[in-house]
Amino acid sequence: MPDLPPADPELARRLALHLAEWIGSWPPPPGRLGVVGSRKRENPGWDGSVNPVVGVLTPDRGVLSVPPGPAADLSGVDTMSVARQMVPGALGRPGRRLFEGVFRWCHHLVDTDAPGEWVPVADPRVPEWLQPFGGEVLVAWDGEGRYAAGVGRKLHDRYGQEISVGTEREHRGRGLARRLVAQAARRIFEEGAVATYLHADSNLASAAVADASGFPDEGWRIVGLA
Repeated sequence: MPDLPPADPELARRLALHLAEWIGSWPPPPGRLGVVGSRKRENPGWDGSVNPVVGVLTPDRGVLSVPPGPAADLSGVDTMSVARQMVPGALGRPGRRLFEGVFRWCHHLVDTDAPGEWVPVADPRVPEWLQPFGGEVLVAWDGEGRYAAGVGRKLHDRYGQEISVGTEREHRGRGLARRLVAQAARRIFEEGAVATYLHADSNLASAAVADASGFPDEGWRIVGLA
């Protein structure tokens, strides 16, 4: 793996604040997985849905957040292999499973042009997939003023905003997604937060966008309940 540029210390500080608030505890215990109980796992998130499990793993440790009640029954869980066996049942959902994906955070801001325009989500030109994000979304238009690509933000808390990006098929391969992500990350930084970016291991196109926009893969993982 090539050497990465050093992480901006202010972005790293905001990331730690975001994870402490979003998950309920950060940093993780040395060399293992820690399970914490958080009321946030009982309350609706950015889109109104309840996520009973949220975890973030670094290459050698991590924190798994569950509701306070089940947390007491999971106090002895200190590895992901054990968590996969015990967590669904402890939550009363034995038919479900834990999943993992790639967790990235904005390591450094990338200089780029600003191909997108921030518009209210109620703008009739905004496609359906962006509407649940609410507030303002970042959209690049084609030469006819139609949607070409866009970014929505999941406002997890005051310190962390997760970026989602999508590009119409006929506009792919032109660098729109990476430029929009970099533009959105700068806006998030200006608002006092840090941008995060999640994707499936199999999504190589999404990985390439993240790599080019200041979100390197440092081996961190996101954990949820499928």
